[in-house]
Amino acid sequence: MSSSSPRSTGDTPEPTPGLTRFNTADDTTARAALHEVCASRAWAGKVLAQRPYATTDALFTASDAAMAELTAEDLAEAMAGHPPIGRPKPGDPTSHREQSGMSGASEALKAEMLELNLAYQDKFGHVFLICASGRTGEQMRDAVRHRIDNTPEQEREIVRGELGKINRIRLTRIAHAEGDAA
Repeated sequence: MSSSSPRSTGDTPEPTPGLTRFNTADDTTARAALHEVCASRAWAGKVLAQRPYATTDALFTASDAAMAELTAEDLAEAMAGHPPIGRPKPGDPTSHREQSGMSGASEALKAEMLELNLAYQDKFGHVFLICASGRTGEQMRDAVRHRIDNTPEQEREIVRGELGKINRIRLTRIAHAEGDAA
C-alpha cells in the first residue's frame, strides 16, 4: 500500500467503502481486482502505483492516463481478456452482463455477428472490441460494419477509447462494491 496522501479530483470528500477496500487491500489483492477490470499488466501497474484514491473520479483519471500510455502490445494484452461479441466467457457474469444486448438477438443476427467478428479479426488480428453495455445486438453489428473499414491505426485508437469506457464501468463496480471484495 502506498503511504502518499489520497489523490482527489472530484467533489466527494470521502472515498466510498468499496474504494476504501481497494485502497487498503494488499498489492496482490488489488492487482487481482484490477486484472478483472483490464488484462493489461502495464495498465494495472500504473493504476496500482497511484493508490490511494480519494474519489472514484480520481481513480478514473488515473485509469484514463494509464490507458493513454499503453503501447500497441499493451493494448493487445488488454484485448486478449475480452471474448468476441456474441460469445461471452462461459461462467463469467461480467462478460454475460456486458454483452446482454446479444442475449435476445435472433439466430440470424448471432450468425451475422460471428461472420463479422471473424472478418474483423482476420483484418486486425484481434477481437472486435466495443463497450457493449447498454447496446443492442443491432447497434454492435452496425458498429463492426462501420469500423471494419478503418485503418489499423484508427482502429487501435478506437479500441483504446472503448477499453477506457469498459474500465470505467468495471472500476465503478469496485468502488461501489458492498461486502469484502476489493
